[in-house]
Amino acid sequence: MVDGPSPESDTLASIRTLLLAALAAGVIGTLGELILLRHIDMPAQWIPMVCLAASVPVLIWHASSPGVASVRTLQALMAAFIVLGVVGVGLHYDGNVEFERELNPSERGWAFVRKTVAGATPVLAPGSMVLLGLVGLAHAYRHPSADGGRARQETQV
Repeated sequence: MVDGPSPESDTLASIRTLLLAALAAGVIGTLGELILLRHIDMPAQWIPMVCLAASVPVLIWHASSPGVASVRTLQALMAAFIVLGVVGVGLHYDGNVEFERELNPSERGWAFVRKTVAGATPVLAPGSMVLLGLVGLAHAYRHPSADGGRARQETQV
């Protein structure tokens, strides 16, 4: 029987809190950056902004009352972040390919790939969504609220 939280559980709770704070800072920072960059030219550019904006109330809900529903919602949103980040890298790359082909239609090989990756739009920038998703999933991994309190009841028996 465990009388109180062990130092490990205190440490894990602190790490979990730091991960949630880092996630919130990353979400607000990324959303602010997209707003400042006017990332609104095409409908597809609104998707990360809407997803980031939707995550703010979810983060507030989860931070204020963590429970099974808030953990599962956060996990689903973070999985969406990862998918959107990967798709965004592909969209940025494709956009740069089209741009480079218009500028240099005869360019091929490594020089073309290098120019495309370093092109008009930052190809790896959407990868920040992947990173945010991974931070959020790390926070939610085996979250004590995700099991509805069953683990605490089992350890007290």
